[in-house]
Amino acid sequence: MTRVDGRTADQLRPVKITRGWLDHAEGSVLVEFGRTRVLCAASVTEGVPRWRRDSGLGWVTAEYAMLPRATNSRSDRESVKGRIGGRTMEISRLVGRSLRAVVDYAALGENTIVLDCDVLQADGGTRTAAITGAYVALVDAVRYLEGRGSVKGQALVDSVSAVSVGIVDGAPLLDLCYEEDVRADTDMNVVMTGDGRFVEVQGTAEREPFDRKLLDSLLELSATGCNELARAQAEALAQDLPAGSGR
Repeated sequence: MTRVDGRTADQLRPVKITRGWLDHAEGSVLVEFGRTRVLCAASVTEGVPRWRRDSGLGWVTAEYAMLPRATNSRSDRESVKGRIGGRTMEISRLVGRSLRAVVDYAALGENTIVLDCDVLQADGGTRTAAITGAYVALVDAVRYLEGRGSVKGQALVDSVSAVSVGIVDGAPLLDLCYEEDVRADTDMNVVMTGDGRFVEVQGTAEREPFDRKLLDSLLELSATGCNELARAQAEALAQDLPAGSGR
């Protein structure tokens, strides 16, 4: 089928990962999946939450939010509403779980790293872009701790990335933009480690239920996409940080 942006069924949108986007954060990344843009900032603090104190183990968590004009029409800030929406809370937890899957808490020591993922512009796949970019910001934050001698070994045991897949007009597609996502019969988000293991699979039949054959095809597509994203992450991390960025 011909996709709205001319891509093939198994092709990612253009991916761009820009490190050192913020001057003050210990790690920061602007990640772009096509027209979806997410700013990920990693903040390091000594110590851990009270329930983890004196355990010798570190902690990694995440928060996700969307700017009021990230979408076609303005949405109210949740801080003004006085409560965090269910979708926001769900995605925050997803990003945190995904990152923790590749963290060695003992090696991290009693340090906490918080990843703030703010959607600047949304065109589908904001949560998958957030996970992919947050991992790169997390690596830079860990490197910061390593430079201070505050870790006890290899705190990150693998990479992690995420991508969306779905069935649109009967065809399995990789990395759905918004126009495809709203038309999808099946919508799925897949989180994978660099060595090809699954961290999370979120799949829903929006209309027609999908069978095992379609599920397998979607998982194969997601593996292809995550492999490409892992390479993009590695390429970004191999570059020097811009002068003056980070701490």
